[in-house]
Amino acid sequence: MSFSSLGLAPSLINAVTEIGYTEPTAIQSAAIPAALRGDDVLGAAQTGSGKTAAFALPMLNALLAKRGARAAGQGVHGLVLVPTRELAAQVGEAIRALVQHLPVPVKVSIVFGGVSINPQMMALRGGADIVVATPGRLLDLVDHNALDISSAATLVLDEADRLLDMGFTEEIGRILALLPARRQNLFFSATFPSAVQTLAHHLLRNPVRVEAASAPEHEPDIAQRAIAVDAVRRQVLLKHLIKENKWSRVLVFVATKYASEHVAEKLRRNGIRAEAFHGDFSQGARTEVLADFKNSRLQVLVATDVAARGIDIVQLPVVVNFDLPRAPAEYTHRIGRTGRAGASGMAVSFVSAETEAHFRLIEKRLGIRVPREQVAGFEPVETAPVAHPATDIVNGGIKGARKSKKDKLREAAAAAATRAAASE
Repeated sequence: MSFSSLGLAPSLINAVTEIGYTEPTAIQSAAIPAALRGDDVLGAAQTGSGKTAAFALPMLNALLAKRGARAAGQGVHGLVLVPTRELAAQVGEAIRALVQHLPVPVKVSIVFGGVSINPQMMALRGGADIVVATPGRLLDLVDHNALDISSAATLVLDEADRLLDMGFTEEIGRILALLPARRQNLFFSATFPSAVQTLAHHLLRNPVRVEAASAPEHEPDIAQRAIAVDAVRRQVLLKHLIKENKWSRVLVFVATKYASEHVAEKLRRNGIRAEAFHGDFSQGARTEVLADFKNSRLQVLVATDVAARGIDIVQLPVVVNFDLPRAPAEYTHRIGRTGRAGASGMAVSFVSAETEAHFRLIEKRLGIRVPREQVAGFEPVETAPVAHPATDIVNGGIKGARKSKKDKLREAAAAAATRAAASE
């Protein structure tokens, strides 16, 4: 299949050719024709599947069709909601690359928090055709009367699972109430937990379901390792593995900001170029650290899950779960940072006696089995703590075994918000 067979306008065919796209990906081939018909789309797609073009091209196609009766910058045509600053920049720049090759001007604005709002307000003077935004900053701009989304014809939720997981349920509900009732909705998510399914059910109208199912030969080549080690010896083992295997770049996941700083500092003391990466970083600091890591000026990035969302590092050979993820879906997201674009990768998880039950649960939920191994000189001596007699789960429960009160409240809030928006 070619882009010319999907029904796109000739100017968009020229744009994708100029950029260097040769043929549509699986998600593009499935989503673009449905979106061009005006259908709502429910897409299952991982990062790197080409989903940005899957929603951007139909959105631009509709905008070009209307442009005869619509002046440039006359109200927002398309709104793309994303969970992180990095993803906003990535998606926005990809759309800007497309519109540079169009015969008419299309204004794309990228807005996110963590930086001053004033330059973004200035950039929105005269309006924008397409806005790529994180939810909180979008609402800030609306409250400042710098942005009006009441005429948006298309709403895109990109990485919807991340949007909800990061606590944007209330903001999404407020945004939906500001949008016109008659609009097209394009909904993309890598995973579909119950809160995401609830939002999709109330947001979408008879959606066309599409999925970017990779052929077996295109499955990521990721070697998964689980190393049994006492919790107190993880730091020394990490240093040993980095030096012994001569890992050039490593993304290390930890549970807290404190752990991020602590682990990075310990590595630096041992001559390893490492830096912490967490939610307290300013946008300038985030950009600088990521640039250093991408350009191999840093060897190790020690990150929390929240800070790492939206990061796309090309040719990242190793991911280490210093602290195990809280949920199976998070494990999938973490290890998916490596083994991209046809490259091979490795995902290493440190498993202590205390976290063994948690890792078994992750394996069960994902239908995998990662053999435990030991590294000479780091053999564990700790034993598992006694399980709770009522639940048979250590330390009061493991996320994923059953819904927590917070999860239930989040799902209820998502349902209430989307029902309210649907009734507008």
